Amino acid sequence: MNLIGNAIKTKLNSINPSTCHYDDLNSFFICDLGEVDNLVKLWTDNIPRIKPYYAVKCNNNLQLIEKINKLGLGFDCASQNEIELILKQGIDASRIIYANPCKSIPYIKYANEKDINLTTVDNYDELLKMKEYHCNSGVLIRLQTDDTSSTCPLSVKFGASLNESMLLIDHCMELGLNLKGVAFHIGSGCNDFKTIELAISDSKKLFNYTFEKYGLVLNMLDIGGGFSKSTFMNSSTILSKSLNSHFPVLEYGHLQIISELGRFLAETCFTLAVNITSKRRDLIGELQLSDLKERIYLNDGVYGNLNCILFDHQKVDPKVLTSNGEFVFFENYSNDRSEKSVNNKEFSIWGPTCDGLDCISLNCKLSHDVNVGDWLYFKNIGAYTSVASTCFNGFKNNTECLYVDSSL
Repeated sequence: MNLIGNAIKTKLNSINPSTCHYDDLNSFFICDLGEVDNLVKLWTDNIPRIKPYYAVKCNNNLQLIEKINKLGLGFDCASQNEIELILKQGIDASRIIYANPCKSIPYIKYANEKDINLTTVDNYDELLKMKEYHCNSGVLIRLQTDDTSSTCPLSVKFGASLNESMLLIDHCMELGLNLKGVAFHIGSGCNDFKTIELAISDSKKLFNYTFEKYGLVLNMLDIGGGFSKSTFMNSSTILSKSLNSHFPVLEYGHLQIISELGRFLAETCFTLAVNITSKRRDLIGELQLSDLKERIYLNDGVYGNLNCILFDHQKVDPKVLTSNGEFVFFENYSNDRSEKSVNNKEFSIWGPTCDGLDCISLNCKLSHDVNVGDWLYFKNIGAYTSVASTCFNGFKNNTECLYVDSSL
């Protein structure tokens, strides 16, 4: 954390609150690009059979995309704009999967024009559209999974049941489409990795069905995403065991296995620093005993870079950067915490908009007392944050990002 802490300290030291431009006090990100190297190595060391594709929807930061590109990963795009973004970086179309089972006709035409020749499908009407507007594209049948334990389940919206998937295979063959394989997704932020075993088992059934009925050997399996660094060792063990059981290397050496990694590659790379703009105290003792928390207000919130609280169901953990103007970041990682860092007060923390829904935490105990002008920070804030921020209430969403590289 030294690189990140020093970068933040340098940034804050450059700001004079009395004379600075108003934009200088905006929230800002710090991205450790070296963390991407660590994460890709962690993945390839443990699951070398699976090639990662980065899910652009998770975080479309261009420096992050450039880093991922240099590491040779593929890209999972879900819209025309995401495809355009990746192609503009000089990335070849062959490294892109259009992983959206329900696409508009203009988007399918665009994918055809740009030679994006791999996509996912989970319904008959989508097959008809692919036949008419992009008949040469490789097709992966998107299989439904039991993702009820995931933070963000997806099967309520996407995926065909096992029996439906068999019918879609039949329709693919009837329409003369280029059936390549099977895809599934266990939901973003998965917590029950036994779901992976069932999904791989069902995928094998579809591989067998296709070969036994049509003599066609499928050559691709897309295991989707849902992985995070904190649970990776558990999930990777289950995943490897299941793949080796159902798709052993000696029998399936031809099989290309890919993943759609978003959270795994972006979450832990980013830290967000936010400024305390206001503080509300109990001046005349009118607060009830059950509500003794002082309220602090930040210059970022759930309509901005902390929208993950609402849309990604994340529980964020605010920590103190400065206390009464003193930089205390490193105390959070010190074994020798000073007595002055012991703070018994609880706060409720709010974003800058006029909406009462813009609440970051109703009950938060911070390590230090804080006041107007102090700064907080949030670690592991790179997944589904800036990419979904808005300009609601007139607040800007073009947050500055500082870069460090712990791999150098």
